[in-house]
Amino acid sequence: MPSNATIAAIRFGCGLSPQAPAPADAAAILAGLADPDQALADFPGPDPQQVWALGHQVTEHNRDARASVPGAAEALKETRRQINVMNDAALLNFVQRGVYGASGFRERLQDFWTNHFTVVGKLARVKAIPSVFADQAIRPHMTGRFTDLLTAVVTHPAMLIYLDQITSSGPQSRAGERQKRGLNENLAREVLELHTLGVGAGYSQTDVRQFAYLLTGLTLDNKDGQFRFNPNMVEPSAETLLGKTYGGPPKDKLAQINRALDDIALRPETAQHIATKIAVHFVADTPDPGLVQAMTAAYRRSGGDLTAVYSAMLDHPAAWAPPGAKVRMPFDYIVAALRALAPPRNTLAALRPQQIQRFVLTPLAGMGQPFQQAPGPNGWHEDSAGWVTPPLLAARIQWAMAVPQQLLPDLPDPREFVQVALADAASQTVIDAARQAENRREGVGLVLASNDFNRR
Repeated sequence: MPSNATIAAIRFGCGLSPQAPAPADAAAILAGLADPDQALADFPGPDPQQVWALGHQVTEHNRDARASVPGAAEALKETRRQINVMNDAALLNFVQRGVYGASGFRERLQDFWTNHFTVVGKLARVKAIPSVFADQAIRPHMTGRFTDLLTAVVTHPAMLIYLDQITSSGPQSRAGERQKRGLNENLAREVLELHTLGVGAGYSQTDVRQFAYLLTGLTLDNKDGQFRFNPNMVEPSAETLLGKTYGGPPKDKLAQINRALDDIALRPETAQHIATKIAVHFVADTPDPGLVQAMTAAYRRSGGDLTAVYSAMLDHPAAWAPPGAKVRMPFDYIVAALRALAPPRNTLAALRPQQIQRFVLTPLAGMGQPFQQAPGPNGWHEDSAGWVTPPLLAARIQWAMAVPQQLLPDLPDPREFVQVALADAASQTVIDAARQAENRREGVGLVLASNDFNRR
């Protein structure tokens, strides 16, 4: 039976590392969340102003290119290159947070919540906006009250753009009557179906439409990309959502939206849905009912305090069952592998865009999880078996056999590495394979490609 420290690092963290001790127990995991967020300071995401400024440049260069302005096509190409470089740098910094950060649980929580609240940079000119979203809307709020996290997410430009909320106007609003803009239900539907209550929670299509009316006015300023509430887009009526009425003049509707989000966040269906999703992500595809019940009760008792929910999970015996119930998703797998390999910080920091592509970005796509490109608002699936199909597993094996040696020419001895990467969770089969490997490249690759390492 693996120790609690091993389980803590593998199941609730980013993996074992020779450079940092694993948290000994639940208290140590939670203490890591209370510490200052040094990983964010060390590996910051993209500058939001730069993201938006480059997006404006793309628009201007496109316009000039259509008008055959000399040099416009070249300028457009260069700006797009800068956007790609910025996006690659964001990926590398997210990886480094997991590899070198002190709190693996914090990084795993960011992965969970950015998937729960999926956004995609569907506008190429703001390709890096999901990274901004992760740092602005998710990371500061994922240890506080769920209602604060939900409000930050729903009002963030990345979500408003992704779910087409920025043009949603009430039919009888000033903007709706003047510009003939229509109502868009995407954000209202996904908040109820995916983000809070869950499928089958008892809300109706009428609730969705009433919520969509209520959410009108949530948009952004095209000049700087910041959130803006526009009363001219607000449907001038009172809305009834899940049996409660939210009214008032258009200029006061933002307060009513916040009130509605708070009410939805505190509903028992939301408590059950959030607790279940967290348990599925961290513990098992079909988690112990008692675990989910304890987490749900903690949510309701605390008024949606997320740290209380995490604590309830970590305090339950089912959370400390032997590893293997879940498969590491591709991003989690690459981070865990690099954490075990422990390359010097300057090795990863010095990677050129082409190397980031070759070592991380392209392999992620090959393993089935292209960076920030989830197929829909419901994010990446949690079904463990779906991540180990023959072609996806082949991509993991290929990465394990090729990339470590390219990053670290002086690879560790496989007999020692298997203990670093898996400690007392290593099976005798993997220990024997590491011992019998013909060379270090093969031995390290066998450990990283093993079932033991791919599961948590």
